[in-house]
Amino acid sequence: MNTNKTILRGELILPLVVLMNSFGVVLMLYSGTGISAISSMTYALSEVLPAFSLGTWTYIFQSFLILSLMVLRKKFVPQYFFSFGVGFAFGFMVDVYKEWMQMLPTAVPFRIFYFFMSYLIISVGVALSNRCKMPLIPTDLFPRELAEITGVAFSRIKVSFDLICVVTTAGLTIAFLGGISGLGIGTLLSALTMGKAIGVIGTWMDRHIVFVTHQMRHHTGHRSGRRLRLA
Repeated sequence: MNTNKTILRGELILPLVVLMNSFGVVLMLYSGTGISAISSMTYALSEVLPAFSLGTWTYIFQSFLILSLMVLRKKFVPQYFFSFGVGFAFGFMVDVYKEWMQMLPTAVPFRIFYFFMSYLIISVGVALSNRCKMPLIPTDLFPRELAEITGVAFSRIKVSFDLICVVTTAGLTIAFLGGISGLGIGTLLSALTMGKAIGVIGTWMDRHIVFVTHQMRHHTGHRSGRRLRLA
């Protein structure tokens, strides 16, 4: 292991990822530029069928993604079920943030700031999620696993997945609400570019950070005889 890199514990990064990504999703929606592409479909469902909250629809959609992966792999994958728990925490935090974010100022300069901050937060959060060696939020797990199953580059899968979510959202809201809802320039920008941004951030992380878990440290943490630096 390269001890010149910063060592981060996956167990500590996972809750941070859940908090970051759920916050970023709601902040992008609050910016008025449209919800993030990966959450656009669940937003549309929460508007069309408001009996369930945005957070609940998020969890339902994420469960569907997990089941889809097992169908594609044609086998039961026990590790995927850890993602159900992570997805539940994500959906719960979406509802929490949606409640208190109403207190934030709504002037145009603030909204522009909210968009760029949410874009950065989600991009960093997904890059961390893909590397922390812990169960992933299902919406992050799906494109990564699909890239592995198909052999297609993650960035291409991510962009395609986001665009499919956006197109489906537009169809649902036009059909049931009479017009496009929840989508905006921010949604389109994130759908077209976020996969690449995540790739760039991930490449930087690969050069500077090593992610370990308790099991990894137990087996490899002190082979070099030097103390690992935690951050």
